[in-house]
Amino acid sequence: MGAGNDPRYQNSVVFNTFPFPAFSDLPPALLARLDTLGERLDAFRKARLAEHDFLTMTGMYNVLERLRELEDGADVPPLDEKERAIHEAGLVSVLKEIHDDIDRAVFEAYGWSDLAPALVGKPGATTPSPHKKPEQEAAEEELLTRLVALNRERAAEEARGLVRWLRPDYQIPKLGSKVARPEGEQVEAELAIVERAGAPKWPSDAFEQIRIVRDVLARAPAPALPDAIAAAFDGRTSSKRKARVEQVLETLVATGAARTGQSDGATRYFVPR
Repeated sequence: MGAGNDPRYQNSVVFNTFPFPAFSDLPPALLARLDTLGERLDAFRKARLAEHDFLTMTGMYNVLERLRELEDGADVPPLDEKERAIHEAGLVSVLKEIHDDIDRAVFEAYGWSDLAPALVGKPGATTPSPHKKPEQEAAEEELLTRLVALNRERAAEEARGLVRWLRPDYQIPKLGSKVARPEGEQVEAELAIVERAGAPKWPSDAFEQIRIVRDVLARAPAPALPDAIAAAFDGRTSSKRKARVEQVLETLVATGAARTGQSDGATRYFVPR
């Protein structure tokens, strides 16, 4: 809590302990959709704010909440003149559509799509709302129950040394030493696309390189960086090999055999499923 009784965001309590979906287990197509939706939301909001000086992020989301109340049949007055201006300039109906698509994709990532009909697009997602229907409140209680249970499950996993890193290439060098490492279990293994014992050799034939890179990419648990793909082969990962892998990836994209998505400011590659 902040001064008085007002809520205050605390990263260590709210974010660090939040049980996110198991991204490494998700289909690449769903990961790519989540990436695309996130990029679309960011670009859309920036474009609206840049085009109209009177728009603010707070104003747009306040109108979004009012729009959700109205569409859900709440007993509230219609948008006033100021709210209508924000709605029109901010394309708030489009903003709502993007958020609804993100919410459905996130429920799918958790495996909880059964909760989506009662929660997606409903009042209270932006600010607390007194206009929730009983079925929405029941679904929110169920969602909280599942998140708490998942949090406990993740805590037990981490006590055994299994950490589901959000950004393994960044987090493991900084935090990996603090994780319990039971005998025979290596946290760094989550970075690997292919187990080292079964890593294929890098072929000399150009056509074989294209085939094998696609095979490795198809086995990747999530959209992968070129460096990670290059490191999936047996032997030393040279700069020459990295450059060739990048060329092969671009060839696969150009022929439609692979696709790209943006994550953490980097281009990642995946095979459409």
